[in-house]
Amino acid sequence: MRSPIPDYLAEVHDTCGELLGGAVADYIPELAAADPDTFAIALATVDGTVYAAGEADHRFTIQSMSKPFTYGIALADRGLDQVLAKVGVEPSGEAFNEISLDPDTGQPRNPMINAGAILTHSLVEGEDADARFEHLRQTFSRIAGHPLPMDEDVFTSEWATTHRNLAMGHMLKAVGVLDIDPVDAVEGYVRQCSITVNCRDLAMMAATLANGGVQPASGELIFRRRVVRQVLSVMTTCGMYDAAGDWLTTVGIPAKSGVSGGIIGALPGQVGIAVFSPRLDEHGNSVRGLRAFERLSRDMGMHLMDVTRDARTSLRGSYVTDGDHPTEVHKVQGDLRFAGVESLVRAVSAQPPRASRVAFDLTRVSEIDDVSTRVLLEVIRRLHLDDKVEVLIIDPDHVLGEHGVEVPYARRLHHVRELTAS
Repeated sequence: MRSPIPDYLAEVHDTCGELLGGAVADYIPELAAADPDTFAIALATVDGTVYAAGEADHRFTIQSMSKPFTYGIALADRGLDQVLAKVGVEPSGEAFNEISLDPDTGQPRNPMINAGAILTHSLVEGEDADARFEHLRQTFSRIAGHPLPMDEDVFTSEWATTHRNLAMGHMLKAVGVLDIDPVDAVEGYVRQCSITVNCRDLAMMAATLANGGVQPASGELIFRRRVVRQVLSVMTTCGMYDAAGDWLTTVGIPAKSGVSGGIIGALPGQVGIAVFSPRLDEHGNSVRGLRAFERLSRDMGMHLMDVTRDARTSLRGSYVTDGDHPTEVHKVQGDLRFAGVESLVRAVSAQPPRASRVAFDLTRVSEIDDVSTRVLLEVIRRLHLDDKVEVLIIDPDHVLGEHGVEVPYARRLHHVRELTAS
C-alpha cells in the first residue's frame, strides 16, 4: 500500500503553486536572479522520515532561517544569562532590517532581527572570525545530517550591498554591547546567511528542534532541551517579524522565514516543516510558503495551542494471529493526531500485508482528530482496493467514525477475541 501522505503534500504543492503574487528579493543581486516559480515543501518527522513535494532538492541560501540555529549555538556556547545580557527576547514590531535598539538597555530587541542576529553571531565561540564561522557551519551540517557548503557568489553579492548591516554593527559597537570588531561580526553574519541548503535539509533541521535538540536521523544530541525551549519560544514570538502576531494566531507553529524564499517551522514533539518559494510579500515572507503553512496547520491540526493530551507513541505494536484466518493486527493507543497516524501509516505501508486480513485495534484509543480520521479512512480504502485485503476495525467505543462519519471498506468488531471467531 502506498502512503497517502506524499499524495497530500503533492496536492498542497499543486494548489499553493497556483499563487503568483509577490516578488523575489532584489536588493541582493544574486537573489534577484532566482527562478520565481521554484516551489518545494518538505516535512520531517521526529524519527527521521522525510516527505517532500516539488523541487525539494533545489539548493538556495539559508539567509535569516539561520538565525534560530545560531541563537541555539550561542546559548550552548555562552549560557542563557550571558546571551540575555546582550540580546533581548521582545518582539520588535518592526521589519527585519530596522536599525533600532532598546532605548533603556542598548540591546537589540531579539535575535531574529538583523541587529540581534549580528550580535548573536559574535557570541559564537571561536578565536577569530574564521573559527567562529567554521564552528557554526559544522554545527549546521550536523543538524542537517551532511556537510553544508557556502555559496561564495551569494556572499560576495550580499557583502557588496550590506551597508545597512554594517551600520548596525557600528551602532552596536558604539553603544558598547558588541565586543568584537563590527566589520568581522557583520561579515560573519553574511557568511552565515550564505550557507546553502535544500528543503529536505531545512525540514530535518527544524525537526531537530521539534525533537528536543536530538537530530532525528543520527540520534546525536545537538542542543539541550533548555536551549531548544528558548529558541522555539523566540521563534514563536519574533520569527516572522512584524507579521508574527498574524502568523501565531493563523498558523500557530514556531517559525522563521528568510529572504531567499524559505520558511521553516518546528512543531514540538511532532514534525519539522520547510517550504521554499522565492516570491515574497511586503513583510519579506514567501507568499506560497505562507499559504502552504496555513494549509498544513489547518488540515493536520498543527496549531501549537491545539494541544494533545497524550504525546506517547501511538502505535503500540503489530503482530499476525495464528489459526484458520490469520490477521495482521496493529494496536493503537492514546490520542491519535498527525504524528501518531503518520507512524501507523508508515508501519502499514512499509511492506505488503502479511495476511489476507488487516485489523486496527483501537480499543486503547481515546480520541482521533479530524485529520487522523481522514488519513485512517484513506489507508483502509487503499488496503481494500489496492491490496485486496479485508479490513477489520476493533473499536468498542466507536472513536473512529463518531459524529456520523461513515467507515466504508471495513468491518467492525467489538473485541479482539472476535478475530478468531470471524
